[in-house]
Amino acid sequence: MTKGSKTDDEVDTGMQDKAQYHAPLLRTLITTAQRAAFPLGVLIVWQIVSVVGFVRRDTLPAPLDVLAVWYDLVTGQTHEAGRYSGTWFGHAAASTWRVFVGFAWGAGLGIFMGLLIGLSRVFERVFDPTIQVMRNVPVTAWVPLSLVFFGIGNGPAIFLIGLGAFFPAAINTTHGVRQINATFYKWARMMGANETELLIRVILPAALPSIFTGIRLSMGIAWVLVVVAEILAVRSGLGYLLNDAYLFYRNDVVIAAMLSIGLLGFCSDQLVVLLRSYLLGWNTKETFGGQD
Repeated sequence: MTKGSKTDDEVDTGMQDKAQYHAPLLRTLITTAQRAAFPLGVLIVWQIVSVVGFVRRDTLPAPLDVLAVWYDLVTGQTHEAGRYSGTWFGHAAASTWRVFVGFAWGAGLGIFMGLLIGLSRVFERVFDPTIQVMRNVPVTAWVPLSLVFFGIGNGPAIFLIGLGAFFPAAINTTHGVRQINATFYKWARMMGANETELLIRVILPAALPSIFTGIRLSMGIAWVLVVVAEILAVRSGLGYLLNDAYLFYRNDVVIAAMLSIGLLGFCSDQLVVLLRSYLLGWNTKETFGGQD
């Protein structure tokens, strides 16, 4: 063997190192392709249907038309969106603020009530029947009363959003507390834990998976209800933009507003998922995470 030549073991090791280096990149590309396949397919079919003329383009604008209008909504450079040109950031900021304020009080109160009901049979008998009755009342049915009590403005919008966010958080928190293995509770008692330590070190950690499920549902409902709230109570936000564009038959702006709400809702959900992953890293080793 000449000087400087590599042995078969060294070559194999180098190939393995390269394979290990490229494997995460390949998995990332495959995952990204899988996630993008369905929405891209929908957009392609939608574009073809609009261009061929199966549907009138003023009724269902093509994706490229919507993209052009969306770009103008954000930048205000092309005036494709007409009177709505350059207004996206103002409307998006208003909607995001209302969603997070309403979500904060609704989900926060829901988690608190869920803990009380889950921990105490007395609280369950006092509050749970009322919650179960009220959660079956559509949030839109509260619109007249919210306008009477809060008037026109942010008040009724935040109230309606928080009301919708309350029930998923309360019910899932109650379930999370009630499904805790009783053995954990007994062990903590035997080791001398007091009520505060039981709550912080046993009950809350064990209930967090269900609590985060409720939080994700509450966040999604908050973005759904922002449209209803802004149509009826305020003159800003993506819900208001959507309704106003509908009145002027600007379906391209309507679709752009719809997609904006969906994407902002998705980003909000991902923030919750990241927080859940940070706080519940231990739980991923004990649960079924699906198969590739």
